[in-house]
Amino acid sequence: MGRYTGPVCKHCRREGKKLFLKGARCLGPKCGVEHRAYPPGQHGQGRKKVSDYGLQLREKQKVRRFYSVFERQFREYYDTATHQRGVTGEAMLQQLESRLDNVLFRSGLVASRAQARQAITHRHLAVNGRIVNVPSFQVKPGMLVEVRENSRKLDLFQQAGAVRRAPGWLNVDPEVKRIQMISVPAREEMDLPETQEQLVVEYYSR
Repeated sequence: MGRYTGPVCKHCRREGKKLFLKGARCLGPKCGVEHRAYPPGQHGQGRKKVSDYGLQLREKQKVRRFYSVFERQFREYYDTATHQRGVTGEAMLQQLESRLDNVLFRSGLVASRAQARQAITHRHLAVNGRIVNVPSFQVKPGMLVEVRENSRKLDLFQQAGAVRRAPGWLNVDPEVKRIQMISVPAREEMDLPETQEQLVVEYYSR
């Protein structure tokens, strides 16, 4: 399983949006977007006219980096969404939101998706009573996600709501570190930074 190990603040600066990849740091004065609001690199402050293709590419990269997935896996989510009923872009986002690492992050029990991935790969979580160590595991409505009893006192986990409030499609019990997925999130329930998923669809439909 691969993962990006380089600096993540430059991703936010490149996309010009806060992608909340560093947890609490993104909310404070040390956020890279706050004091260096231009793309990284020696040409970052230059003005360039962006083509339609450039807009589609940047939107694709922004969404991919927001959920911390690599290109091949992201493309697989799009391909799966094209075979589902409804709007392709929304179906793709629903798959991304239903990832186990995202569900744990959205619950507020951890500060970032990186921490969520760490908790999952270190076998601190169980889904419906069975240990799951795959961050991309798809959580379905009705499934119960729990922090294992011996892991609940770790500093990795926080009280639900300490970092953010859980969305309405999740039911979180902060005392026993338990999460239940109530329903598949609707588009208006997804807290995404000014995302235009139709541009992502157009990028892959070229």
